[in-house]
Amino acid sequence: MTPGERYGEIDLLRAIAIVLMVLFHIVYDLREFAGVNINYQDPIWFLVGKTAALLFIFISGLASGFSRSPVRRGFKVLLYGMAITVATYLAMRDNYVRFGILHFLGVTMILSTFLYSLSSRMLWALAGVTALLGFWFKKLVVETSLFLPFGLMYKGFGSMDYYPLFPYISVTFLGILAYRHWYAQRSEPLWTFRLDSKPILWLSRNSLMIYLVHQPLILLVIFSIRLL
Repeated sequence: MTPGERYGEIDLLRAIAIVLMVLFHIVYDLREFAGVNINYQDPIWFLVGKTAALLFIFISGLASGFSRSPVRRGFKVLLYGMAITVATYLAMRDNYVRFGILHFLGVTMILSTFLYSLSSRMLWALAGVTALLGFWFKKLVVETSLFLPFGLMYKGFGSMDYYPLFPYISVTFLGILAYRHWYAQRSEPLWTFRLDSKPILWLSRNSLMIYLVHQPLILLVIFSIRLL
């Protein structure tokens, strides 16, 4: 991808991810802060939220191959994640965000230069191993919070947003593999999909900003209505 060039399919997937994420958080906030009788843990809402997160992770792994400064961008995203940690700690203490989706994306972007140096065969192997480790770690309980980024939880742990490296980094590996297979080795794009939809392009280009501001805006609307 040359500077300024965009692939419509990536913009479309990113726009879908942010819309699904906002929709899930509206449902979550209505339940938790407005007392609306809606269960965000129902299979359909669980699928909406999880699909959004997995799309973000996959696209991040893929898009790092196009980026000229993924490490710098990773530190920026991680800093935003830490700001969310502080804000949610001040607001809700027990259920604050410890290692959420922005923490995860920031760390994997920082690691992207190293990850892209690995062979495709190694990435396939690591995708399988890290997925299996992640599901195994869910059954374990440790005595410290130091291993939360890796998926090892302690008794009584709770967080409103938690995406540890294991198993989710396996999706990052799949994103890197997708970049290599569909983009890096081709002189011509695999698809010639060009997106002319301004709303979708806007959502894609501003997905990080939307992620950062949508929760405060949703809560502002909810609490404003409750005060009426």
